[in-house]
Amino acid sequence: MKASKFRENFWCPHFLSTVGYDSIIHHLNEGRKNCKEFEDFLKERAMIEEKYGKDMINLCRKKPCGQSENNTLKRALEVFKQQIDNVGQSHLQLAQTLREEARKMEEFKEKQKIQRKKIEVLMDNMHKQKQIQYKKTMELFVKLATSKTAAEDSDKTYLLNISLLEKIREDWQIEHIKACEFFEIQECERINYFRNALWQHTNQLSLQCVISDEMFEEVRKSLEMCSIEKDIEYFVAQKRTGEVPPAPILYENFYNSQRNPVPGRNPGPNVGRRGPLPIPQNVSDEDDYSLVTERNIISNQCQRRGPPPIPQNVSEDNDYSLLTECNTNSNQCQRN
Repeated sequence: MKASKFRENFWCPHFLSTVGYDSIIHHLNEGRKNCKEFEDFLKERAMIEEKYGKDMINLCRKKPCGQSENNTLKRALEVFKQQIDNVGQSHLQLAQTLREEARKMEEFKEKQKIQRKKIEVLMDNMHKQKQIQYKKTMELFVKLATSKTAAEDSDKTYLLNISLLEKIREDWQIEHIKACEFFEIQECERINYFRNALWQHTNQLSLQCVISDEMFEEVRKSLEMCSIEKDIEYFVAQKRTGEVPPAPILYENFYNSQRNPVPGRNPGPNVGRRGPLPIPQNVSDEDDYSLVTERNIISNQCQRRGPPPIPQNVSEDNDYSLLTECNTNSNQCQRN
């Protein structure tokens, strides 16, 4: 089985055909285009990493995250934010590394372009000479073929052109072989460089993951040191307000003459509660004040015993008038 080499597989039986050479050049141009695309990819990825890194740093420095926590959990959150900041910084470093890799790819691409340019110019000249000499030789051949009498000088000229054309063909073939060998070497270098660049890029991404994981491991270690009991004890020690709760709420009957406090549930506010009647000061022993006192006593008795029967044939003395007023007041108290 033949080895797949450029010099052995890019020929054409037609003398003026450049299909083999053109196929190689097209492939090299596509390879250069692929390198340019990867270069642009690295630059775009660098921009993404830079933006991500800056956003992470701004997030840690501007956005609060559990700032009111205490003790061990607070320390764990501080480690967490610091490591996130470090992750952002590492992404900025990765962005710079990717830009450097893109620059190296561009330099390699331009270097190959300059090297190819010399060979391409030489081969283009060889193709033009071959075409010109072939055209000139074919014109002379047609002239000799159509001429009825072949002149000896014309035949010598034709022989000279054939020899020159053959010399050009030999030179072109040698240069074509050299160009194929050079292009093959260059393509091997490009594939190898491209492969290594991709390998390096994936290693950089893997390294970034390892760096991030190491930073996150610090967060996990700080969380392992977090103690729920210590945080609760710390909060209690710092923010305690006292150990004595409010006293029980006692019910006090304002209508009971003894007014003994009775423990129990508070029945709620009583709209009708007015409190005890205040004792007037400096009151003279007038009949009106004594009448009010007597009426109160009689009213209480009426509430306990019910209304008394109306007496028959009672004179209009002071006692009956007082009893009538007592009944009236008692009825008013019952309505109230």
